[in-house]
Amino acid sequence: MREIVLDTETTGLDPFETPAHRIVEIGAVELWNKVPTGKTYHQYINPERDMPEGAFRVHGISDAFLSDKPLFRDVVDAFLAFIADAPLVIHNASFDMRFLNAELDWAGRPLLPEAQAVDTLAIAKRLFPGAQASLDALCRRFLIDNSMRTKHGALLDSEILAEVYLELSGGRQQGLGLTAGDAGGPGTEAGGSWRPKPRPHALPPRLSEAEKTAHDAFIAELGDAALWRNRP
Repeated sequence: MREIVLDTETTGLDPFETPAHRIVEIGAVELWNKVPTGKTYHQYINPERDMPEGAFRVHGISDAFLSDKPLFRDVVDAFLAFIADAPLVIHNASFDMRFLNAELDWAGRPLLPEAQAVDTLAIAKRLFPGAQASLDALCRRFLIDNSMRTKHGALLDSEILAEVYLELSGGRQQGLGLTAGDAGGPGTEAGGSWRPKPRPHALPPRLSEAEKTAHDAFIAELGDAALWRNRP
């Protein structure tokens, strides 16, 4: 199954303000069966407007840096060719989809269907109700190294989100000998050297002390009915 993990950086929060906020960076990572193939899409875009100070503090992308970058309408065909009809894995998908569809509309292209987006923020909130669900918080939960993320960046955030998405999908046992070729992606060689990165530390236990105590009390109540205790 081909999926695209995607992130954008923008000049602000709403593409329909006046003046309109625009996309300034797109980063995307190709997955096959949750495994990165090594294929990526990365593009800086001239937004044809100024960069507000607040947005600059978030991602560090300046007006001067973007001044010679292409316009969205000049890169839209390459972008659409990369994503094709694959599901788009996005953290807080409604934000990025709103911007992408605004840009596609202004460029005279068909809009992306909302059903094409897979929202990892919604998945995280469903799996861990009440817990923080930002990308940084999920990196802490799954012990994923995000030390390079000093500012937001579309490609780096997509690469990190790909690891988070793997964990949200149940993770992958180590040592299965899987390669990018085994994942079924085109343009990869079976028997290659890619392996999922091992966690630097084991995941913390999720069973609370209260749950352990309750379990021990329940087992004690079973007495001889706990047959495994009577094994020779």
